[in-house]
Amino acid sequence: MDSADYTEVALRLANAELTDVESVRAALHDEPWWADRLRESDLPLLREVAGGLRRALAAMVAGPGHAQDETVRSEINALLGTHPPRPRLSGHGGHDDVPNWHVHVAGPDAPAVDEVVAAAAWGLAQGVVHHGTRRWGRCQAEGCGTYFLDTSTNQAKRFCSPRCANRVHVAAFRARKRS
Repeated sequence: MDSADYTEVALRLANAELTDVESVRAALHDEPWWADRLRESDLPLLREVAGGLRRALAAMVAGPGHAQDETVRSEINALLGTHPPRPRLSGHGGHDDVPNWHVHVAGPDAPAVDEVVAAAAWGLAQGVVHHGTRRWGRCQAEGCGTYFLDTSTNQAKRFCSPRCANRVHVAAFRARKRS
């Protein structure tokens, strides 16, 4: 995994409905080596970390300001302090005897939850380092509220997905047609 992937893990965990282990597994669908090993007993820690991620994201979405920046800094540093990444170089998963070099953020024997929370903390920190605090958003579709990273050139993204954007635009079109 690279830092962009870890940023995605942070967003998935922050946006996940952490009601049961299946909802977490669904959110981490692209990381089955973690998701398949998570247990119900991991949920309290995942909820705690997701809360810190959400507080940092909410501060970034709130807009520029010293107080918001301090909240981002303190929330992410608290996560990193409590769930520090322990980077290690790995070279498995390649083809034709050529390793697929990448970095894991926990030791090989660490519980899956330790790697997930370290990856989320590291991912959000790296996302802020690479993109700053102004490119984060929250979906403006009614009833959604999913956090996202806006990597568009014009920084005009308002929705988390084409699905939400289409739903809002179709509803607006229908409302205009009725008028």
